Amino acid sequence: MVSFYDTRRRAVVPFEPLVEGRVSMYVCGPTVYDVPHIGHARTALTFDMIRRYLKWRGYEVSFVSNITDIDDKIIARAAETGTTEPELAARYKQVYTEQMDRFGIARPDHQPHATEYVEEMLGFIGDLVDRGAAYAIEGKGVYFSVAAHARYGDLIARTPEELREGAGARVEVDADKADPLDFALWKAAKPGEPMWDSPWGPGRPGWHIECVAMATDLLGETFDIHGGGDDLAFPHHQNEVAEAEGAELGFARHWIHGAMLNVNGEKMAKSLGNFTTLSDLLDAYEPQVLRLLMLQTYYRTVMELSDDALAGASGALDRLRAWHRRAVAAGVDQTAGANADAVARFTAAMDDDFGTPAGLAVVFDLVREGNAALDAGDTDRAAAAHVTVGDLAGALGLKLAGDHNDGDDAQTEMVEKLLAERERARAAKDFATADRIRDQLADDGIVIEDTPGGTIWRKT
Repeated sequence: MVSFYDTRRRAVVPFEPLVEGRVSMYVCGPTVYDVPHIGHARTALTFDMIRRYLKWRGYEVSFVSNITDIDDKIIARAAETGTTEPELAARYKQVYTEQMDRFGIARPDHQPHATEYVEEMLGFIGDLVDRGAAYAIEGKGVYFSVAAHARYGDLIARTPEELREGAGARVEVDADKADPLDFALWKAAKPGEPMWDSPWGPGRPGWHIECVAMATDLLGETFDIHGGGDDLAFPHHQNEVAEAEGAELGFARHWIHGAMLNVNGEKMAKSLGNFTTLSDLLDAYEPQVLRLLMLQTYYRTVMELSDDALAGASGALDRLRAWHRRAVAAGVDQTAGANADAVARFTAAMDDDFGTPAGLAVVFDLVREGNAALDAGDTDRAAAAHVTVGDLAGALGLKLAGDHNDGDDAQTEMVEKLLAERERARAAKDFATADRIRDQLADDGIVIEDTPGGTIWRKT
C-alpha cells in the first residue's frame, strides 16, 4: 500500500483515496511575474514524480495546478516594466509552460487561472462573512478572523500564540485588524490597480482564497491530496485550511510538502547571487540529468545543487543509457517478462513515502545485473533486466534512449543512433565500422568511452 508523510498529521500514513482507484490532487502553481528558477523546478518535479508513480501503481489521477495571475508581485513588475498585469502574466505563464515542457514535467489535467474565479471567490467570501468567520474593514477590504478557526496553526504544529510572537515577519501587521494573524480575503482597490466589483467595494482577491475556490470547484469540497513546496506551508496553506474549514468544507484529506534546495551549500536567494534560472541550467545540462539528480534526493530532504552533483548525475544517466544501447545491440527479447523481484523491491521503496533514492538503487542494481548477464551469455536474464529497467525508469520519468525535449534534440538523437550502430558493429566484430563511427563522432565534438557496462559519451 502507498504510504506517505502527511504534513498535518506529522506522520507517514497509508493512502486510502476517497474513491478506490482514483486520486484527486491539487498542487499550488506559480505566480507568473518572472522566469522560473530551479526551486520551481524541484517542486514541479516532486509532484510530477508522485503523479507518475501513482499512475504506474494503477491509479487514475486527476491533477490540478493553478496559475496565480493577479498578485502584488505581478502588479509591481507590470509597473516596473511599463506593461499591463494581464500582458505580464500571459508572457510569464508562457515562459513557465515552455520551461516545464522542456524539463519534462507533464502538464496538469486542469490549470485554472485566479482571474477566472473571482465570482466564485466573492461567493466564498460572502459565505465566510455570513458565518461570522470574516469581517470587513472600511477602505481596506475583508479579513478572515483567525479566532473563528479553533485549529489554526496545526498544519505547521504551532499555536496562534506562537505565531503571533513572530507575526511581523510573516504576516501583515495592521492596527485595524482584530488579530495580527487575520489575513485578507478581499483587498480594497488602490489607484491604478486591477479591480473587480464586490459587496465591499471595488478591489481584488487575496492570495489564499484563490486556491480554495479553484481546488473545490474542480476537485470537489473534499479531495485527496494538496501539495506544494514547504515554503508555502505557512501562511499560504495554513490560511487555505482556515478558509475551507471556516466554510465547513472537508478540503484536503492529506497534505504533502517538498523541500527546497541549496546551491553550492547555500540556500538559493537572489541576494546571494546563486539564483539559478531553470533555463540557464537546462542550457548547461540535459533536462534528464537534472531530473535524475533531483530523484537521487529524497523529496523531503533539502537538495544540494552543485557542479559535482550534476556531473555525478550525468555519469549515472550515461551508465543507464549505455546499458540500454548494449542490450538493444545484443538483440535481447524486448517482450520478455519483467524481473518480479526487482519490481517488488522498487514498489516497496516507492510505496514508503516515495523513496526515489532507494527506487533508483533498484534500477541501477538491475543495470549491473543485466550487464553481468550479457557478459555470461545469459540473454534471458539480460532481457528481463532490460524490460524491467525500462519500466521502472519510465515510472520515474527517465528515458533510456535519450531526451529529445531540449534544444540539442537532433544531435542527441543522432549520437544515440550512431552509438547503437557502433554497438552492433562491435558485436559483429566489424571493428572498421566501429572505428569509423568513433572518428565521425570525434569530428562532431563527441567523446566516447567504452566501459564494462557499455559506451558512454559526452560533448567536448
